[in-house]
Amino acid sequence: MAVYYDPETRTFTLSTRNTTYQMKADELGTLLHTYYGTKTDTSDLSYAIHMQDRGLSGNPYETGQTDRGYSLDQLPQEVSCFGTGDYRTSSMKITNEDGTAALRLKYADHKIQKGKYSLPGLPASYDGEGAAQTLSITMRDEESGVTVELYYGVFADLDVITRAARIVNDGPGAKYVNKAGSMNLDFVSGEFDLITFYGKWARERVTERTPVNHGNLSIGSVRGASSPHYNPSAILCERSATETAGEAYGFAYVYSGDFLFEAEKDQIDQTRLVCSIHPMDFTWKLAPGESFYTPEILMTYSADGFAGLSNHFHEFIRKHIVRGKWRDIRRPVLINNWEGTYFDFNGDKLVAIAKDAAELGIELFVMDDGWFGKREDDNSGLGDWYPNEKKLGCTLKELGERIEDTGVKFGIWFEPEAVSEDSDLYREHPEWAMTIPGRLPNRSRNELILNMGREDVQDYILERMTEILRSAPISYVKWDFNRSVCDKFIETLPPDRQGEIAHRFTLGTYRVLEELIRTFPELLIEGCSSGGGRFDAGMLYYTPQIWCSDDTDPIERLTIQYGTSFIYPPNTMGAHVSASPNHQTRRVTPLQTRGVTAMSGTFGYELDLNKLTDEEKQEVKRQVRVFRDLYETLEQGEYYRLTTPFSDTCTVWEQVSRDKRTAVVNAVYHYARANHTPVYVRLRGLDTEKTYRLRLTEGNDYKTLPEHEQILFEEGRTFTGRTLMTRGIFIPIYLTEYQAWQIIAEEA
Repeated sequence: MAVYYDPETRTFTLSTRNTTYQMKADELGTLLHTYYGTKTDTSDLSYAIHMQDRGLSGNPYETGQTDRGYSLDQLPQEVSCFGTGDYRTSSMKITNEDGTAALRLKYADHKIQKGKYSLPGLPASYDGEGAAQTLSITMRDEESGVTVELYYGVFADLDVITRAARIVNDGPGAKYVNKAGSMNLDFVSGEFDLITFYGKWARERVTERTPVNHGNLSIGSVRGASSPHYNPSAILCERSATETAGEAYGFAYVYSGDFLFEAEKDQIDQTRLVCSIHPMDFTWKLAPGESFYTPEILMTYSADGFAGLSNHFHEFIRKHIVRGKWRDIRRPVLINNWEGTYFDFNGDKLVAIAKDAAELGIELFVMDDGWFGKREDDNSGLGDWYPNEKKLGCTLKELGERIEDTGVKFGIWFEPEAVSEDSDLYREHPEWAMTIPGRLPNRSRNELILNMGREDVQDYILERMTEILRSAPISYVKWDFNRSVCDKFIETLPPDRQGEIAHRFTLGTYRVLEELIRTFPELLIEGCSSGGGRFDAGMLYYTPQIWCSDDTDPIERLTIQYGTSFIYPPNTMGAHVSASPNHQTRRVTPLQTRGVTAMSGTFGYELDLNKLTDEEKQEVKRQVRVFRDLYETLEQGEYYRLTTPFSDTCTVWEQVSRDKRTAVVNAVYHYARANHTPVYVRLRGLDTEKTYRLRLTEGNDYKTLPEHEQILFEEGRTFTGRTLMTRGIFIPIYLTEYQAWQIIAEEA
């Protein structure tokens, strides 16, 4: 049983294959957090909570005048509330109609159910196999009439526990939710580091490891999207944790809007981690009887370092976040015309690229920005989702049919949430743009943001996108979002509800995506936000893959995809082979290297195929064949980071098939050096009892290597899985600058 309740001790024990999570409703109704970690039994673990008079830590009135040791200011709790004696970071703050903000939630009831809870209007993990269980615990503040239902979804086989909450106004008068936390997690002991993923445009999800010292450490976004600057995910780990050893706790927020992660080490060396909607610009009004759902957060634990944590997340996101037709089947190898043509194209030019693509084995052609309205650059046309037939030289239907006649499918680009001031839509509906009355708006990329919190705006986007998608043979959509949200105001909301705008914006985007998926279940949608500016589990619920970054330089991508891999699986990472010199960095790299890096994502191309030499076209053909042959291992297998892109001369990562019969070792050299020092790696995830032979991928003859390096690949030579994981292998030397290798270990 995944959820066990002991009525005598009032403990709740959540058990997964390798972990235990426990909480207890004590005699005063406080829901104490007692344990999260390596699997143990259902014994009451609250004995490990130490209570004593700390001074300046207040005591609930009902403890009487003698018990000064019981204080919310030091107890580990499942939900922490502002205003009733816990002075640490709070997960909930609710203001009453009279302006008071005290909230003392006490245990009232609970329910254990088979299956997984859902969250109206929000993305959330789902239980396709019917194996999950839900624990809901009802907490109540009698004085204000606020009820909070805490939800826990337990996926025992995958070592993942999910959390969310429902806040209900069961009392008189309005309530204002100022902080809506999805998770409060307390540790009574331990020295921790917090690993987060920071960045900027074209440099997303760079790993940063920071000690959790006394005080508050936080990351977040108030940009109306999860942002390229901080990803809504984090890892809390013991100081000595590595890829293969040590305790690590992983967290991923299933939300695409403003968020806040906070880690605090308190006065007695306890650590608290809170995840919430960012409270800086958030207030949600609840009239009597109304409720508010917080977004979901995913939690997992590994006693064996970061690799175990990542593979928990990868398998869970693939099976219980990503939905629909494209969850389990191979995604098409695509070509996008953006870096090949930018705005300079017509229908004939696109068809010529598609024809070349088909001959090389590519399966999908994507027409990017510039096909609609008056859109010759990024200064006009957004919002006018009507094909520019003069530019295309035909109707959109005719173009799609011409593309499909070449042997590839047809895809198209949208930026639905934005509007250009120079557009018919803005001239007709200026009130639909996010602006503050009497104040000039904040421009970004010469575009404004549509007010997605308005239902009429959502309806317009749905109407236009639906008509376009029905008018032509379109099988793929790239959904882009190229600026942050600012100038927040909705004229239809009263002043005391303006704090709801950012969350309503996100809910509006979710509604449009949900309706599109329901109407076009065969459609593959790829998320994008100037690259990876909205790469989160919330978007993956609607878009099975997300463009990882606008930086397509394969050496830069090593860092970006390395950081992304801690939480998100390879088949969610949009990755393309682009032109050389690279358009962002001007770096010149081998076509093979660009292919190896992109194969650890969804894989595709972003260049003008007509400009490739015959030799380069043969290399593209080879890459497409290799990707198809290794798809199950590359996209569905277990993932291991063998070196890092930061301190080593060569980034090496490995993907292992589920049956452990095949492993792919990918290696990319950062630079060449005289008197080369060999790079050694130990493989992971293999079957110790199986025997493997090593080979290079098609098109790479091991006999081109120096004679002393050919030993790994000689015909007839085999290695046991145990040997490859203990003694390991060396990575062949570079034959050119930025050399890449793919080494296949196959069961002999």
